[in-house]
Amino acid sequence: MKVVAVVIASLTLVTLAQAQTSKQGLKAMPNMEDVRAVAPALEQYADGVVLGDLWNRPGLSQRDRSIVTLSALIARGQTVELPYYLARALDSGVKPSEISELITHLAFYSGWANAISAVPAAREAFRARNVGPDQLPAAKGSQLPLDEAAEAQRASRVGEQFGKTAPGLVKYTTDVLFRDLWLRPGLAPRDRSLVTVSALVATGQVAQITYHLNRAMDNGLSAEQAGETLTQLAFYAGWPNAFSALPVVKDVIEKRSK
Repeated sequence: MKVVAVVIASLTLVTLAQAQTSKQGLKAMPNMEDVRAVAPALEQYADGVVLGDLWNRPGLSQRDRSIVTLSALIARGQTVELPYYLARALDSGVKPSEISELITHLAFYSGWANAISAVPAAREAFRARNVGPDQLPAAKGSQLPLDEAAEAQRASRVGEQFGKTAPGLVKYTTDVLFRDLWLRPGLAPRDRSLVTVSALVATGQVAQITYHLNRAMDNGLSAEQAGETLTQLAFYAGWPNAFSALPVVKDVIEKRSK
C-alpha cells in the first residue's frame, strides 16, 4: 500500500507539473501514458524502482534526495523534468531560498547556461506557490564565517600550482567562489557541498570529487549519505557516472575512517 500511495502522489505531482508547464509555455514532461506508449518497461521501472523504491530508501532523506536530483538535472541541462522535481523538493522541505541558492551555486559548478536554463521552471514553481522576493536570498548581505587558516592553505596551494598559467582563474576562485559564494548563508555548508558533489558526479568530473567530498564530510555529510547520494545519482545521471565516481568515494571514506 505504501508503494501505491507513493506512486499516486507522484503521478499527481506529474499532472500538476504538466499543467503548469503547458500553461506557461514550458516544455512539458511526458506523462506515464506517454511513456507507456513508447517504453512500457521504462514506465514499470519508473513506478516500481525509482518512485516506489529508490526515493524511500532510508539512507538519505526525501529533502536530500531532492537536492541531489535537482543538482543533477540542472548540471546536465535536463530541464524537462524540473517542474515535477521542483514541486517535489518544495513539498519535501527544501525552501525557495535554498532552491535559489542551489541554482546560483550551480552556475559556477556546471556552467552559467545550465543555471540560466533552470530559471523558467523555478520561476513558475515559485509563482504557483506565491513565493515573493522577500522569501529569496538577497544578492548581497551577511556572510558565514570564513576558516581563514584552511582558506589560506587552499589558496596558497592553488596559487603555486596554477597562478602563472591562469592567474585570472585563480583570482576568481579565491575572491568569488571561496570568499563569497561558499559563504552565502542561504544554503547550509553541508547542503552546498551536497550540491557540488552531486553536480561533479552527474557531469563526470571525477578529478574534483576528492576535495569536495572531503569538504562535504567536514561539513557534516556522513559516509552512508555519501554512498546513498551515488545510488540516487545512478538513476538521474546514469550508471557510468556513478561507477566512475565510486572508487574515489570509496577511497575518501576509507581514508577518513583510519
